[in-house]
This record gives sequence, C-alpha cells and structure tokens, in this order.
Amino acid sequence: MRRLLSAIAAGWAMAAPAQPAAVPPPPAPVALSSSAEKVYAQAKPRLIQVRTLLASANRQSTIGSGFVVGPDGVAVTNYHVVSQFALEPQTYRLEYRAPDGASGPLALLAFDVVHDLAVVRLDKPLAVHFEFDPRAVDGTLAKGERLYSMGNPLDLGFTIVEGTYNGLVDRSYNEQVHFSGALNAGMSGGPTVTGEGRVAGVNVAVSRRGQLVSFLVPARHADALVKRAREPLALDAKGTRAELGRQLAAWQAGFHRDLAGTGFKPAIFGAYRAPESQAPWFQCWASTNADAVPRPRYRSSNTQCSTQSEIFVTQSLSSGRVEVTHEHLVALDLHALQFASIVTERAQARSGEAGSRKHLTRPRCVTEPLRPPEGSSRPPVLARFCARAYRDFDGLFNATLTTVTQDRQAEALVSRLSMQGVTWENALALSRRFLGEIRWAK
Repeated sequence: MRRLLSAIAAGWAMAAPAQPAAVPPPPAPVALSSSAEKVYAQAKPRLIQVRTLLASANRQSTIGSGFVVGPDGVAVTNYHVVSQFALEPQTYRLEYRAPDGASGPLALLAFDVVHDLAVVRLDKPLAVHFEFDPRAVDGTLAKGERLYSMGNPLDLGFTIVEGTYNGLVDRSYNEQVHFSGALNAGMSGGPTVTGEGRVAGVNVAVSRRGQLVSFLVPARHADALVKRAREPLALDAKGTRAELGRQLAAWQAGFHRDLAGTGFKPAIFGAYRAPESQAPWFQCWASTNADAVPRPRYRSSNTQCSTQSEIFVTQSLSSGRVEVTHEHLVALDLHALQFASIVTERAQARSGEAGSRKHLTRPRCVTEPLRPPEGSSRPPVLARFCARAYRDFDGLFNATLTTVTQDRQAEALVSRLSMQGVTWENALALSRRFLGEIRWAK
C-alpha cells in the first residue's frame, strides 16, 4: 500500500490544465378478471414453493417461489432464494412444496448471480410444465400488455396478481423488466406469464418508494440458464464459491470497461470542479442545509450518484455498486480550526471500510497529501485509499478513494469514489481517472 497513492496519482501533476415525496395509501384491492382465473387454473400445477431449511432444526429459514419448466422436474427460482444453501450446504437444505401438498428435496443445478436466477430439480417430475414466451425471449413483448404474476406471498398460499408489462427499466445496467403489479415477499422466483400462460419474466424485487412498482428478470436470461443447466456444475460449497467468483469477476470486467468508455463530466462546486460519470446507469440526488433553521454555522451542499447495478451475493454481502459523492463545505460562522474539524469529520471514509468481517478482510488504508506543481489547474488534496479483499472470491475488493481539498481555510470539497466487487487493477484505474478530474473551477 505504501506507493499506492503515487500509482493512482501517476501523471496527475504533469497533465495539462483543462479547459422524495410522501407515499400515498395503498390502492383498494381489485377483483381478478376471468382471464386471471383461467391463467391461474392452468398454471397452478406448475408452481412450487421453495423453502430453505436449517438442517439441524428442520425449520425454514427463508421461503420463495419457483416454477417447473421441464418434464424432468427442472424448475426456476431466484438465486437469492437458494443462496444460503448454495454457500453453506452443510448447514441448510432445500425443499419444495407443490400446491397439491406434495413435497420433496431440491437439487441445485446452476445459478446466475448477476441476474439473480437459479435452476433446481425436483426429486420427481411433474405432469405439466411452463414454456417461455418466444416474444419475451426475443424482447418483442408490447409495452402495456397484461401480465399475471404468481407465487406464495408471506407463506399464505399461492396467489395470482394482475399487472402491466412496461418494458426494460431505464438507467439500469443489468436488465430488469418494470412490472406494474403488487409483488410481495415470498413471491420471489415465481413466474410472471402472458395471457396464454407462457413465462414473460421471473419475479425478483419490488420498489419501496412507490406503489405497484415491481421488477422481473427478463425471460431470456432464465431460458439461457435452463439450457446451461443441462450440463450441471459440481455445486458443492467449494464449487459454488468458485463459480460465484468467476461470474462476479467476469461481470465487473465488462462493467468497468463500459464505465471507462463513457468518461466523466465536470460538476461545479464553488471554487472547485469535480467528476461525475456520464454513464446512463447512475442515479443522482442532491441536498443542502441552506434553508435549515436555525441558520447553520456552515453551508453543506451534497450530491450522490450511484449505479443501479448492485448484485446480491449473500444477505450480508453485495457487489457491483459504484458510488460517487461530493460535499461542498463553506464556513459561515466558524473560525479556521472549527471548520477544519468539520471537514475532517466529513472526510472519514465509510463506504469502503464498512461490511461484514465474515466476507471481507480488515480494511487497509493509505493516506497521502498530493501537491501539484505551481501553475497546475489542480488544487492540493489529501487523498485516502482503502481496500478490503473478499475472503471467498480471490482477486475482488471493495475499495474507496476519498479526497479533501487543502487550499482554503473557509471552503473545502470532500469527494468520494466507492467501488464494490472490483479487481485491484480496475480499482486503481478508475481512482486514477477520478483523481485527475478534481480541479479548480477557473
């Protein structure tokens, strides 16, 4: 770590100067249409509840849903529904329950952690199974088409929910379908089907910020995983971790290549100019204390931009997220020492140093002042780089670069770049580009 910031700052000094609203009450229940009744009657024998049980107590730990897609008992669910078993098969076991009360063990055949999918096999085949809708696989479903989502919410029994297909979510790096329907806990992994009963997507998540805003994994990803599962991997604990690491590493390589291709755009913060990504997958928010009462002793203006790309690995570990934050601070009624104390507090790196020690090593950090040569367009900064290695996935890290401008007694810019599940090389490359874009505004 000793020369790390020097590596990030390589070329930095010599580069040429640069030119939520309140949530409304839930809507009243809507009676099912006759179409929904027909769809559910046809689909019911193809549905299963997926249960993860603590083996020692024979009691369920998590529940989800699934659906049979082959005559040999092959079924689809979410990866997050079976993740406990996948990573700790000596502690947990998988079981299914069918609507007719039949139950039995499940075997894990394959998973796609990026798209939150898993393929399992029942201990005996069912008489009927679902098919994927060809239009959903090809991406040609019409926006506004009526869809029907099924699953077992809150372990209350199998249900059907009507909703609307609204195409792929904008500003999401990983493909998700926007489904205007009411998904609930326990429905994860269940199917959402067309009026003909063919699978259009897999239930995966719901937004807590709005009503009837739910998300599906596109059918084409489930169809592809089912085909890959015909040659199942050896998914014991060691094999699962190796495959998870391979999938996460491959995803981050493509993501950071695409991110580098979009570049940064400048944002002005008082006397400073700082980078924000031009990638369309970032969602940005801003806040200020300018209107606070009583009048604050310093003004704080914040921006936070983060990617819609987080990947569930375990309940205490996620990967794939990149976040950029800037906080512009101006002293209003503070002397220099008081203001310096506020800036120091704001600069404490948090994102890259947080996380479970079960999955991440202790953070290793290096702090170094970086002073450009006279005449440079860059202000002097104090830079701190921290990294934590993934214990189970060699070569992947959570990393954070925090910078604080050092040239003014009553004004400062605190900037932070946080990266999850990134290789060392990609973390350094993105940090280097980020640092090089922190400049004076004029």
